[in-house]
Amino acid sequence: MHAIDHHAAPAVLNADAIRPHLPYLPVRQILQQLFAALGQGQAVQPPQTLTLFPGNAGDMITYQGVLASQQLFGAKLSPYIVTGGKPLVTAWTSLFSMQTGQPLLFCDASLLTVERTAGTTALAVEQLARPDSRQLALIGCGAVGQAHLRHVLALRPWQRIRVFAPGLAADSALQAQLLAMDTRIELATSAEAAAADADVIMLCTSSGSPVLDVAALKKPALITSISTNVAQAHEIAPALLSQMDVYCDHRASTPSRAGEMVLAARHHQWQADAIRGDLAELVNNLCPRPGYQRHVFFRSIGMGLQDIAIAHALLQRVQQAA
Repeated sequence: MHAIDHHAAPAVLNADAIRPHLPYLPVRQILQQLFAALGQGQAVQPPQTLTLFPGNAGDMITYQGVLASQQLFGAKLSPYIVTGGKPLVTAWTSLFSMQTGQPLLFCDASLLTVERTAGTTALAVEQLARPDSRQLALIGCGAVGQAHLRHVLALRPWQRIRVFAPGLAADSALQAQLLAMDTRIELATSAEAAAADADVIMLCTSSGSPVLDVAALKKPALITSISTNVAQAHEIAPALLSQMDVYCDHRASTPSRAGEMVLAARHHQWQADAIRGDLAELVNNLCPRPGYQRHVFFRSIGMGLQDIAIAHALLQRVQQAA
């Protein structure tokens, strides 16, 4: 991709304008370059900030980042707005130039967030999964879960891919959608059935409580987990962290936001310094790889730098097409 024009008028893109560009964004490559820059001191990742709205009306999470290697900074703002019915959750990313100080892009972040979330897990799978991994499991089959499948299909020579989600058995349209993605995909009847002999298990739910009985697994596996808007959301039991090799997207900020890490530190004497590595360290070969004597757990919470990097790639395509 070509260099962006730091003097161009800011582009404003909604989801419909972004959707045609998604298949052409090299998401995992973008994220690998980002984490390489972070590990080499060419990027800055401040902690997320949570701002509560008065009167229990909701909140706003701010994801910030400085990507000096590309001369960019910016932030994603994601409000959670209480309504009379279903809460309203949106997200927009702003991108600014470090050369001119001017805004370059304002874009709906919903589709990009799905891609960078799945791409981050895929980068973790690439870095952490055993080279001989053959069995893949997916728990949670919504848009984010399906994106996870798309991003990891080519990373290992999977022989079997089992998927499960609550309600999947009664949703024939979703079943057809999943089975059409790859001929190796099989529908499981439970999370445990999907994950029993898996080498890699991707948890992609919106649950605020454990969704998998890790004790039922037949061999050490890589288990990945993502964040949702549920308070202290966690997809495995917090007490299990001390029995796993734990990795994360960003060791400086993930432990204070990931639900199972917060609860494990509060109730189970787990400490954040037990984290063996994060993605910047993995990409730059600055931490040990797992030996798989026990389960490996990778936790991502989402980072402003990921939003900045993928928004930059989007802007490159838009400016090139103009």
